[in-house]
Amino acid sequence: MTTSYTDIIEKLESIRPIEYGKNRNFIDGSVTRLSPYISRGVISTKQVYQFLKTKDYPYKKIEKFIQELAWRDYWQQIWIEKGTLIDNDFKKKQEHVKHHGIPKSIVEGNTSIEAIDKAINDFYNSGYLHNHLRMYIASIACNIGKSHWKKPAQWMYYHLLDGDWASNSLSWQWVAGSNSNKLYYANQDNINTYCRTNQKNTFLDVEYHQFPNLEIPQTLHILDELELTTPLPKMTSEIMIDESKPTLIYNFYNLDPLWKSDIDANRILLIEPSIFEAYPVSKKSIDFMMDLSKNIDHIQYYVGEFDDFKVITKKSSIYFKEHPLNRYSGNEEKRDCMFDVNGYYPSFFKFWNKCKKYIK
Repeated sequence: MTTSYTDIIEKLESIRPIEYGKNRNFIDGSVTRLSPYISRGVISTKQVYQFLKTKDYPYKKIEKFIQELAWRDYWQQIWIEKGTLIDNDFKKKQEHVKHHGIPKSIVEGNTSIEAIDKAINDFYNSGYLHNHLRMYIASIACNIGKSHWKKPAQWMYYHLLDGDWASNSLSWQWVAGSNSNKLYYANQDNINTYCRTNQKNTFLDVEYHQFPNLEIPQTLHILDELELTTPLPKMTSEIMIDESKPTLIYNFYNLDPLWKSDIDANRILLIEPSIFEAYPVSKKSIDFMMDLSKNIDHIQYYVGEFDDFKVITKKSSIYFKEHPLNRYSGNEEKRDCMFDVNGYYPSFFKFWNKCKKYIK
């Protein structure tokens, strides 16, 4: 996956929002693959939306695309407002939980569902999963295998190059019922349709009304002793802070090369071990972050906590972009969302109705 900012911006030109609205649920649908860059803050939902506005698309034909972008902002607003409450059952207790682990067959890509197993094995190589596959895996883990959602969600977040904890945890809870009114299920016919497979006689080859009464399949019985740790980079050189210049903090969720690019500043990618202890990610994700950071002119790297880093900055003014994980002091700037709709909304569509006023 490219990490060149020029290439990333060129990807905007390849967006097919009308086709996306028609076929996004298919494994070979017209998805954009922009989510890793949005999650890492290289580009924003607002930037994508503003780009679309330069094109002569009829709004009704691209509404679904804009709405899907808005989901990302919606999850972020919940995280901003509710903080670590999203780390546990959010709206209600997940029901019928048998354990707090993850089936070994999911981790190994050996569930016996061909489309799922292929997707998981490809996932380890690419860091990418189609959104429907994420939902299928979550349904198998939580609603068929009776896992509590959190450990499987952490496993997926760990490997996703577009890992966003709000989108990930709240989507898993939507599937598992702790952030929704009902459980999400997908049977084998559904998977065959959207994954272009023709598999039969699996534990998912049932009618929908049968799901609540299914026994846990044997293939989901054995659990994986999953230990997720982040291999942080080892930085050997001292960073240099010019106290006469402002200091801009970049992090795992903000790697925007255009942010204040017109000023002379100290630019630091702050890698806090405590963040990655609480929300671990893979080496592939760390490498992706580091490669994306190379788009930022004169970037320096600091592995350590903000309180220690602040001592080094001395009299330099600190600036950073808003994010729920930040525990910084200094000058906070708002993230670039599509619309000026803030605060907690109990449902996406209440949030979306507010957003639509800006579209009109």
